[in-house]
Amino acid sequence: MDKEESKKKIALGSDHAGFEIKEQLAAYLKEKGYEVKDFGAYSADAIDYPEPAYSTAKSVSEHSTDEGILICGTGIGMSIVANKLPGIRAAVCNSVETAQISKRHNNANVLCLGSRIEHSDSFEKIVDEWLNAKFEEGRHERRVGKIHSLTGI
Repeated sequence: MDKEESKKKIALGSDHAGFEIKEQLAAYLKEKGYEVKDFGAYSADAIDYPEPAYSTAKSVSEHSTDEGILICGTGIGMSIVANKLPGIRAAVCNSVETAQISKRHNNANVLCLGSRIEHSDSFEKIVDEWLNAKFEEGRHERRVGKIHSLTGI
């Protein structure tokens, strides 16, 4: 990671099902030089996923952080919440390949992971590949633009 990348701010959020993975990823990302903003859960006690999903995605939507990572049981509920905010393109990914494509083709700015879903790659590897993937623009830029023009967000 170059000097500019090391200053990247990553928002993290989870519910109780994703708490352990969130904690592991927070330590991993800090070790790699990222600044991490934690939006909960703050323990493994049961909480509803909409609050941390909303707070995490809002920080990306408002450009307080550069990108976000959400973890719940499947990643689906959190992605639904996150995608309600302006400018958010949240993608549920369960492999390196889906993580790379979500960034290269869809310019995803929030990665959603499922702690209870079998992943073909480790969470750290998926996160690394997602953070390092670059949006390919071109025809994909036109398509991402259509998302915003059709939805108004």
